[in-house]
Amino acid sequence: MTLQYDTAADLAEFTDSLILTRATRHEDWDTLGFQAKAGDQFKRAQIRYVGSGATGNHENDRRTIASRGFTFSNMLLPPGAEGPEHTHHDAEEAFFVLEGEVEVGIHRDGQVVKRTLGYRDMIVVPAGVPRSLKNNGETDALFCVIIGAQKPQVPTYPETSAMHGVTRD
Repeated sequence: MTLQYDTAADLAEFTDSLILTRATRHEDWDTLGFQAKAGDQFKRAQIRYVGSGATGNHENDRRTIASRGFTFSNMLLPPGAEGPEHTHHDAEEAFFVLEGEVEVGIHRDGQVVKRTLGYRDMIVVPAGVPRSLKNNGETDALFCVIIGAQKPQVPTYPETSAMHGVTRD
């Protein structure tokens, strides 16, 4: 499909609609706030760019670009903070570390293998594979989160997850 523009102003407006700047982002500590019911270590911030991610309903967030095939956000994980074990059944998920260090756990049959990722390290977790995150460092960890679906299904939390049974209300 070729897009047509009547004027240079139309093209300029279209171009501007494709750009998201750091200055227009904000740390959303509430979208995953329900997870703090399981402990303060689960407090972390999502910083959205494309789409809503998998746990929130942010389609009306006009600061983001609507997802056409993936979601992209940053996650801010304070020292000691965790992303609980959970599974995305419908989409792969990738993490790319921008600042700090993130310990990623891959779970299977009651076992966990952990790896620490640092600056410009990346992991891609296939759909259906449970994973967890933790910041064991003394500074904030900031990393990109890419989920390979336009609107991912809400992830599930297995019995081994601290989030198992925690409700969103």
